[in-house]
Parts: sequence; structure tokens; C-alpha cells
Amino acid sequence: MPQTHRQPAIFRFAPSPNGRLHLGHALSAFLNHDMARAAEGTFLIRIEDIDRTRCTPELERGILEDLAWLGLSSDRPIRRQSDHLEDYQAALQRLAELGVTYPSFMTRGDVRNHVMAAQAEGLAWPRDPDGAPLYPAIDRLRDAAEREARLKRGDRHAIRLDVGKAIAMAGPDLDWLETGEGVPRRVAANPAAWGDIVLSRSDAPGSYALSVVVDDAAQGVTDVVRGQDLYHATAIQRLLQVLLGLPEPVYHHHRLVLDEEGRKLSKSSNSTALAELRTQGLTPSDIRRLVSL
Repeated sequence: MPQTHRQPAIFRFAPSPNGRLHLGHALSAFLNHDMARAAEGTFLIRIEDIDRTRCTPELERGILEDLAWLGLSSDRPIRRQSDHLEDYQAALQRLAELGVTYPSFMTRGDVRNHVMAAQAEGLAWPRDPDGAPLYPAIDRLRDAAEREARLKRGDRHAIRLDVGKAIAMAGPDLDWLETGEGVPRRVAANPAAWGDIVLSRSDAPGSYALSVVVDDAAQGVTDVVRGQDLYHATAIQRLLQVLLGLPEPVYHHHRLVLDEEGRKLSKSSNSTALAELRTQGLTPSDIRRLVSL
């Protein structure tokens, strides 16, 4: 359970409306709600809809219907990322002023071809904790005049974090307090494992890593309770919190609900979708039992 707080505990469940909720989401939502009530704290629902190409109002309505059916409602008005784009732009501007960002012009195809060429020469290309290849250093090392010329020309680009500069500025002793493993302990953070992550692109004014730390700070979140699949992502979020001068929440990463083949559940799987289970006649108590609560 989370540490004792001097301030009231605030928990949040923050789904993205790019699909319907499944049993894994139910576990996380229940845990956040139950832990908030045990701490006599606040339970928040946040809609992470910054990706406007995949997130839709219809899917958001479906998520809220699922949560209402589970008996879960937010203790405060729901925060939607799409209403706070200026907050992410302000954070991005702050990072730019610190000198830890740069424009990147390589497409996914460019990166794939670059990595394949390197591997063809026998080089082992580094990958992040999710298995994706790290972004090449080409844009980070690009000549300033060429960079400016491409920006003036209007070349499509994203904004990335220069993780090396960022770590040097934040200091090497990054860590977080983890309570999801039984005994609370400090966990050493390794943001370098993620390479130069995207902070902003044309279709998403703030990446997940950037927007989540801004949102948590804005809402006063004290306890981040989420799935084990986001455990390693905490490292880069702690780096951004330090750079931006944001408070550090307590982290609690819980077990995942897996399918019959031992894989993490997907929003595309109807067999575990809450809406489908509801039509089959299951009750919220049945859902608690299915996620072993």
C-alpha cells in the first residue's frame, strides 16, 4: 500500500478512448478506487485523449458507461487532455529553454531502414525496454544551419528529448518509490534505456510521457497505480518531473491480467471487453472475481 501522506491521497484512473475497456482496465480502475477509499483519499478519472486520430467521443462514452456499470465515478470533474493542450506546450517550451530538445525529421521508415542497414553490417542496434529500436543520432547531431533550413522549409518533424543532455542536467541519482512489490523501496531509474523519446509530434501535441507528468502534477496526484507494463516507463517520467520541477508521486505497479496464452490483454479482444461481458449477464461482482479481487 502507499506510504502515509502529509497531504490527502489522490489516485487516478486514466484510460485512453481508443478502444473499449477490458478486464485489465477493470483491475486497475478497481485498485485505484479501493486504495483511494482505504486512504480516505480522492479517486479521479482522467481521459487521455491527446491522440485525436485514434480517440473518439463515442469510445469515451463507452468507457464512462463501463466505469459507471462497475460503480466507479470520479470524485472531481473529469480532466480531458484535449482541453489542456496549452499545458503540454508550456512544458515543451520549458524543456526547449533548458536546451534538451531538438527537431527530428526521420520517419518510421527512415529509422527502420537505418537500423536494418546497421544490422546488415553486423552491428547490434540498441532497443528500449519495449523492444523498439532507439532513435538514431542523425538529427541530434545535425548541423544547426541545416536544421533551421529544414524547419523554415516546413519539413514535417517531431520534437525529441536529448536524453543525454537531460540526464546530465537532472543528475545521475534518479529513482522512484515503488510500493507494488510488497515492501516499499526506492528503484533506480534508467531513462537512458529509452533513448531520445518523442515529446511532441504533429498529430499529438504532447507525448504520453510528457502529458502524463503534467497531468499528474496539475491534479495533485500523490499515488500512481497502474499495470506492470508501465514499470520501466517510470524512469523517463521521473526525468521529466525533475527537469520541469514537478512533484514526485508514489508509484504502485500491479500485476497484469493475461489471456489464455499468457499475453497482455488487448482492447481489440472482445472476449475480455467489459461491454461484451455485461451483455453476457455478468455483474460488477463477477468482474471483481475474474480479476481476483
